[in-house]
Amino acid sequence: MYGMSGPYLIRGSVPLPEAELMWRFSRSSGPGGQHVNTSDSQVELRFDLARTEALPEVWKERALERLAGRLTGGVITVRASEHRSQWRNRETAAVRLAALLAEATAPPPRPRRPTRVPRGINERRLREKKQRSETKRGRSARDWG
Repeated sequence: MYGMSGPYLIRGSVPLPEAELMWRFSRSSGPGGQHVNTSDSQVELRFDLARTEALPEVWKERALERLAGRLTGGVITVRASEHRSQWRNRETAAVRLAALLAEATAPPPRPRRPTRVPRGINERRLREKKQRSETKRGRSARDWG
């Protein structure tokens, strides 16, 4: 690939496999001058997640599960058209794909261990509650003659 600024790392030392990336270019929508009608600056980057050999098997399964809603036949697609130059859109798309895969392959968070409420705190709460009810009961007007 010409001029791409180095391999995009997904996580750790695992790079985005350049050979498995499929690029497609088309004309961006939106305003522009005469040049915009001839330049294909919108970038569509496709990556076959189901068939890739570049990712560890565990990551691949995790990503396929988490990105199930975004996949079309095991292929993930990322579009970029916010820049006027195709090269910058390519950069944006590659960075976006790497970030998406990084998030999808991250290990699940460790399960939360529930903590118990200390007995002293519970007792204090009940004591204060009782005190409050005594205060309010003392305000009732029945005893007044």
